[in-house]
Amino acid sequence: MPWMKWLPWRFFVRRFATAHGFLDPLTLMAHLQRFAEPSEVSEPIELLRAGAVFHARALINSKVIQHNLDWIWPYWIQRQFDPRDNSFIPRAFSITHCNLSHRNWTAVGLPDCEALPVVDPRGMVTPYYDGWSIDAWVIGDGGEELTPASLTYCEQHQELADNLAVVTESARRGLKLRNHVAVTAQSGVPHCKIKLKASCRDGGWLLVALRPCNPEGVSFVHKVRLNDEGKGWLIEDKQAVSFSQPIDKHLASNYRGGDIYLHLKDLTGRMQGECDVGMATAAAMFRLERHKPLKLEVSIPLDSETPKDTKAKSWEESLTGHCALKVPDRDFQFLYDSAIRTLVLHSPKDVYPGPYTYKRFWFRDAAFMIQSLLYAGLIDRAERALDQFPQRQKRDGFFHSQDGEWDSNGEALWIFNLYCQLANRPLKQFWCDPILRGARWIINKRLPQDGSLCAGLLPAGFSAEHLGPNDCYYWDDFWGVAGLHAAAEICTKEGIDDSAHRFNTAANDLQRTIDESLNGAQERLGRTAMPASPNRRLDAGAIGSVVAGYPLQLYSPDNPRLTDLADFLIDNCFVSGGFFQDMIHSGINAYLTLHIAQVLLRAGDRRCLELMRNVAKLASPTGQWPEAIHPHSLGGCMGDGQHAWAAAEWVAMQRNCFVREEQDALILVSGLPPEWLKDTSAKEPICFGPAPTRFGMISLEITPGIHPKVSWTADWYGKPPAIAVNPIGFPPTLVGEGLESVELKPL
Repeated sequence: MPWMKWLPWRFFVRRFATAHGFLDPLTLMAHLQRFAEPSEVSEPIELLRAGAVFHARALINSKVIQHNLDWIWPYWIQRQFDPRDNSFIPRAFSITHCNLSHRNWTAVGLPDCEALPVVDPRGMVTPYYDGWSIDAWVIGDGGEELTPASLTYCEQHQELADNLAVVTESARRGLKLRNHVAVTAQSGVPHCKIKLKASCRDGGWLLVALRPCNPEGVSFVHKVRLNDEGKGWLIEDKQAVSFSQPIDKHLASNYRGGDIYLHLKDLTGRMQGECDVGMATAAAMFRLERHKPLKLEVSIPLDSETPKDTKAKSWEESLTGHCALKVPDRDFQFLYDSAIRTLVLHSPKDVYPGPYTYKRFWFRDAAFMIQSLLYAGLIDRAERALDQFPQRQKRDGFFHSQDGEWDSNGEALWIFNLYCQLANRPLKQFWCDPILRGARWIINKRLPQDGSLCAGLLPAGFSAEHLGPNDCYYWDDFWGVAGLHAAAEICTKEGIDDSAHRFNTAANDLQRTIDESLNGAQERLGRTAMPASPNRRLDAGAIGSVVAGYPLQLYSPDNPRLTDLADFLIDNCFVSGGFFQDMIHSGINAYLTLHIAQVLLRAGDRRCLELMRNVAKLASPTGQWPEAIHPHSLGGCMGDGQHAWAAAEWVAMQRNCFVREEQDALILVSGLPPEWLKDTSAKEPICFGPAPTRFGMISLEITPGIHPKVSWTADWYGKPPAIAVNPIGFPPTLVGEGLESVELKPL
């Protein structure tokens, strides 16, 4: 705030720092800010707060982990701290120790339930948000050990049948362990259920281990004890974990005594452990007889913000009527089905881009996720998420999730309008005023026409963190144009003609300003590819300008600004077949790679298929993508380990490959691999639908063969649109009025 400059605190901070031999922090901050364009928000307080929490944990990690490498730590630590592993990261002058090479986990849960336990790549379960974890080990009488976190390889997959579950199977030297994790409702309360099956060739023990850590690092446990029945744990004096049978032996330890792993040969057990440091560990031990498998269930009641009188929906109920996919590629099929469930899981009311690191709200992620909810036919779920938008709007009309993000208003207005188009439902009355105020905010936020490089654009802001330091990003401006056009279309439908005219005029003026700015950038750079801002050379941040082609379609599919930008990014910013974002993320981004694939799809460029296949290969065994992927370990290196925005982009990509809108026409099957269509041995048709479009609901069926047949049924909202069937590897066909099938001819 400006009045803060008049307070003497600045003098005292500077005096205190320099008197103790530190750099002057105010001078340092001033130097740092010179690397970015001047902005009213240097960095969002929300991001600073989240970063402080993240690095506070990582600072604790640095004080605990490297001095206790004889503990059994989670998988990411075992690999990242191993100098023989390609995931190894030197620590040296790093003040904090973060998970930077295996940020991978998979959530389990129930539809509309806020509780989201996460399972790491070796089956360790973190049932509570940011809490302690449960692991399982098998120890043989002859000294053999099966601790999955220490294994280089194990089998893990996600089950999608009646319930969502993660199954991890590991084996070593005659020891076997199967770990099945799911969430079930029990008397109306969600419970995390861990079903274990263990065997040992020569006899031994199954251990259920309480771990004071999780996929981010240390998570304190001060007190644990076995309950009086010998069938569960009280953690911090609360009943937290139940076993399906009494234990045979129990171990407990504290930080000074070391991990319970170091006490496995102790002849006497301990019923409780207390640790003032917060590193209490415990193991419930169950006897394994020779060649006789043991089954054990571990149950953990979950804290949930879901109202007690809310009846939990089953997965079958939640997915009823959704847009289903049926394709011959098992990977594509599984990734689509898994992504749909990821979207449902992360939209209990608000939408969250992740179950852990990103379990909070951003308009940017929400716009893309709600788009895919609509594409998937989950209309009511999308509507419920949109109902949360107005309460996040400030009095001046700013749709606020983080300060300094000037894209949010355009995203909010655009997704409101997309809902009305695809759902064919009227605007809710309590959405109307926020939309009008949101559009006026965009108009009022623009910079004056003063002849500067950024004249008439939206001001410098933080925007999407992967674009770079504060700047006047074209990303924000393109969203502004789309948002104003969306508000104008809504006003036209609502009969608010004056506002419709004002918003359309403002949108056209902002688009004209952007184009003039891009003309200057083209002259400066010597090519048509769009940079991230008028102040930047072409770099990885230019990925933000792709938004003009997808999803906003502000330029035609063959516009040189889009096609040259795609070429630049592919030629200069790709690693291992995917877009590598140098800025912040420092990893391969699945969802940004798919943004480029969408631009190529619109342009009829078959490289979109290669990009889709590359993204499919980058998915984890459970069908998830972290926000960014380490180029060597191929584990997550940034953000949430299960990134719901990435899942949303996979759904959107498959949808647009089957059916997409282009101006006033529908384009069918323009992104299907030619080998699918030409497969003469195919015994079943390829199917997609029912899919909402701006023109109505459509379901497609493709019969592969020498002359593939594309058929569809539709329930149009009004007059049928023009339809073009434009598959890769076949000549395009403009469909005559009234026809509902086309036989494709080879080229």
